[in-house]
Amino acid sequence: MNAIGPDETILTNARIVLADQVIDGAVAMAGGVITDIGPSSARGMDLGGDYLIPGLVELHTDHLETHYAPRPKVRWHPVAAVQAHDAQIAASGITTVFDAIRVGSDEHADMGAAELRILSDAVTAGVEAGRLRAEHFIHLRCEVSAPDCLDDFQAIMDHPLVRLASLMDHAPGQRQFANPDAYKVYYQGKLKMSDAALAEFIARRSAESDTYSDRHRGALAELSHARGIALASHDDATRGHVEDAKILGIRIAEFPTTMEAAQASRDAGMSILMGGPNVVRGGSHSGNVSARDLAAAGLLDILSSDYIPFSMLQSAFCLVDTVPGISVPQAISFVTRRPADAAGLTDRGEIALGKRADLVHLRLEDGVPIVQTVWRQGRRVI
Repeated sequence: MNAIGPDETILTNARIVLADQVIDGAVAMAGGVITDIGPSSARGMDLGGDYLIPGLVELHTDHLETHYAPRPKVRWHPVAAVQAHDAQIAASGITTVFDAIRVGSDEHADMGAAELRILSDAVTAGVEAGRLRAEHFIHLRCEVSAPDCLDDFQAIMDHPLVRLASLMDHAPGQRQFANPDAYKVYYQGKLKMSDAALAEFIARRSAESDTYSDRHRGALAELSHARGIALASHDDATRGHVEDAKILGIRIAEFPTTMEAAQASRDAGMSILMGGPNVVRGGSHSGNVSARDLAAAGLLDILSSDYIPFSMLQSAFCLVDTVPGISVPQAISFVTRRPADAAGLTDRGEIALGKRADLVHLRLEDGVPIVQTVWRQGRRVI
């Protein structure tokens, strides 16, 4: 490392996580990109032997909606909601985030198309004003069994931040809830319905799935491909589900619920995405396949924070501790390079010359990664 230039930052005395190894040394960045990787320097910011990893790339977080609608019938100011969400995302080491926004009414919330636009506009305003720490894109979570799914999608599909859409069906008897008893336990507890009300609810949702799901999947896939929007399946449970996804040109398999579906996704050449909470908890909260088991079987490519932003970083190090054969570089690739590649963002996700200077300084305490500093394109944001 030479003397520090006027636009250059050097991070020295770091354990640098590269694509295939961990080295001790220094990283220099200037103009928003990585300009040098070499031995530790006498000058620069001393990281004290802590880890330096690429900034995390998050493809599926439901967390923005929880800031905007923190309680039933409560709506927070959308700009404030986006700022709070962004701060938590960045503090979790995430420098690129795809904010998941629902398309199509379902049983999870009472938000409609108008609020979809409110949230997307609030994200856009933050991006345009340059006041967000992470780089934000939009991920449309398309509830294909909902009657209004296609209309809602068409209302926002040309938004410049929309880069990813996932096709999901949370109706009883489908995917995540193939077991009707599991559906009853989950939603009766969540929605506080009587037995009679729940029976009516299940009948309506099942009829909607039969009527709309296949029709909407095909239309959404066609519209997405025409606009360069990447497609993900969601909660595939069988080889047949994966075959259907392959026909639609889907390349990311989100949260397969069985080992069979995960293996079929691998055979189909899809990237397999699982949730960080599943890894940290040691299993799925819905009783589906364990992400640790998929990792051990070589059937894991991407980790997402899902509903807990910090779980993304925590789960990567948890895999190193719990799954034999998973190295630190491999685990970090699950939250950096691999999601970036799946989303077509080839300029980031790796500490390498010419790549974006999206970096995270962290140390481990009792096995938990503690974020110290975060840079996005060379600018410190945390």
